Amino acid sequence: MDSPFVLPATVQNFNLTFDLSWKVMKELVTHEFGVTDFAAGSPRESLKSAFSMGLISDDRWMDMLKVRNTLAHDYDGQVAIRYFDDIVGSYYTLIEQFVMDVEKYYKE
Repeated sequence: MDSPFVLPATVQNFNLTFDLSWKVMKELVTHEFGVTDFAAGSPRESLKSAFSMGLISDDRWMDMLKVRNTLAHDYDGQVAIRYFDDIVGSYYTLIEQFVMDVEKYYKE
């Protein structure tokens, strides 16, 4: 992390990408699987439903949710520093795998 912009940009991109991911999960759970009996506005419930439908298979998604929520209250960058390796390492890989797995739902 040589640049002073890498850490804030990483956090911003992680938050955005995570939010888009759980919203895609919510959409697939409701439209592809017809499940509507969960708190649709809740990332936690969307992740649980996506897990039960097999859209995701790793409980680190719940860890990502906790990190995303914690980062929202990181005013001095210390939390971002602590989670930087997780974000660019394992979380990025999980999101990338999710994109590849759900791509089939968006192709004709």
